[in-house]
Amino acid sequence: MFAGRAAGFVQCTGMIGVDFSQLRREEPLAVLVSGGVDSAVLVALAVRQTISLHPLYVRCGLHWEEVELFYLRRFLAALNAHQVQPLVVLDLPVRDLYGEHWSVNGRQVPDADSPDEAVYLPGRNVILLSKALLWCHLHRVPVLALGTLRSNPFADATPEFLARMAEVVNQACGDRLRVVQPLRHLDKAQVVALGRELPLGWTFSCVAPQGQLHCGRCNKCAERRRAFAASNLPDPTVYAHA
Repeated sequence: MFAGRAAGFVQCTGMIGVDFSQLRREEPLAVLVSGGVDSAVLVALAVRQTISLHPLYVRCGLHWEEVELFYLRRFLAALNAHQVQPLVVLDLPVRDLYGEHWSVNGRQVPDADSPDEAVYLPGRNVILLSKALLWCHLHRVPVLALGTLRSNPFADATPEFLARMAEVVNQACGDRLRVVQPLRHLDKAQVVALGRELPLGWTFSCVAPQGQLHCGRCNKCAERRRAFAASNLPDPTVYAHA
């Protein structure tokens, strides 16, 4: 039932602010996914732009990932779009790099009052893109899409950085891979609004989960709350702490 709703949603919204100009329908597309709203909405929007969409998740050993994967699998199942291929989970552990970083041990996690810079993970996109782009090369998928937004403050999320990462892999492998950011002109509230017909309750944005619930107190939960409030849509999230 949801597949029909998704198709109507994409057609009716017109995808204002979404840039799919670098995609060709006859090409397969990979999307680097998390459990969050941004990549979930990107997958739902992109299904009409490609003959085959491959969701890629890079598991690094961060302490929220198993909960995130739980939500991601349920979102993809609810989407039920024939273009979406089975989720690919790639492993690239970072404990030997990050040591006792909060993202690994779950202690002293940035709270709701912390700035965006507090959730920076060193070399995050270097790690994610290196594995994802090599997967694309080996599976002949020419385009990798990320759900980064205009509000992303980090240097490794700029179009210039992503193009250089693709260039490095292309030089190493003799390929012509492209990295695209279809949502890069949008903020999170706009993305939430675009996803208003989607099961956004099956998305996950927390760095300090309480069981399988959003904690309600961390930096990412605060960002999620603000986005739903700014979009004038009800927040379907169940928070452990109101």
